[in-house]
Amino acid sequence: MLITGASSGFGEEFARQYAGQGHSLVLVARRLDRLQALAEALRRQYRIEIVVEQVDLSDIAAVTQLHRRLHERGIAIDILINNAGHGLQGPFVESQLDAALAMVQLDVASLTAVTHVFAQDMRARRRGKILLVASLLAYQGVQNFAVYAAAKAYVLRLGEALHREFKRDGVTVTVLCPGVSDTGFATAAQMKITPALKPLMMRPAPVVRAGIRALQAGRISVVPGWANKALVILTWATPRWLHQAFLSRAMNG
Repeated sequence: MLITGASSGFGEEFARQYAGQGHSLVLVARRLDRLQALAEALRRQYRIEIVVEQVDLSDIAAVTQLHRRLHERGIAIDILINNAGHGLQGPFVESQLDAALAMVQLDVASLTAVTHVFAQDMRARRRGKILLVASLLAYQGVQNFAVYAAAKAYVLRLGEALHREFKRDGVTVTVLCPGVSDTGFATAAQMKITPALKPLMMRPAPVVRAGIRALQAGRISVVPGWANKALVILTWATPRWLHQAFLSRAMNG
C-alpha cells in the first residue's frame, strides 16, 4: 500500500489505521524526518514492513522515478491513497500567481500522474484500490477559494470517471470529500476558521475511517459527517447563487 502526503494530517492517520490492520506500507512525503519518526513508531507498535520514500510529488519526473524504484524492488502497490495536496485562501488576484500554480501542480497534475502510473499496474494485475482525497469544496466554487475549489472539483470528476473506467478491470476508485478537519491543513492554507465552521470541524480519525469503509465497499465517493452531507444536499437542492452565497459567508466570515 502507498500513501502520499503521509507525514501529517489525513496521510498520517491513514498510515496509522492501515498499520493497525496489518498492511505493509510505503509512506511518501517531502518531510523525511517526520516520515521516519512515523515509520519507526508504527514498526514498533504493529511489527509491519514500512518503506519510507522522500519525494517532492510536485515534480512529475520524481513521480515516475518513485514508480520505477518500487518496481525494481519488487514492491507491488495494491492500494493507493492519493492524499498529497495543499490549499490556499485569499482573493484570486491578490494571491501570488506562483503559489496558485504550485497548488494546481500538486493537487491536479501530480495527483493525475501518481494515479496514472500505479493504475496501469493495477489494471494489468486486474485488482487494486485507489482513494483520491478531494474536498467538500469540490461541489461548489467558493469566494476566496477559487483555485482550490476548482482543483478539488477536478479530483472529484476524475475519480467519478475512473470509477466506471476501471470497474471492469477489477480496480476500485473512490473519492473522499472531507469538510473542515483538524489536520493542520487550515493553518498551512492560511485559512480562517470562522464561527460557522467551528461546529463542523471533524477529527481526522472518523474521516479516514469513512474513506477506508467506502473504498472497501467499492463506493464512487463519500462525504464524511452528517453536517457535511447536509451541505452537499443543500448544493443539489438550491440555486447556485444561494448556496454559493451561503458557503462564501460560512467560509469567509
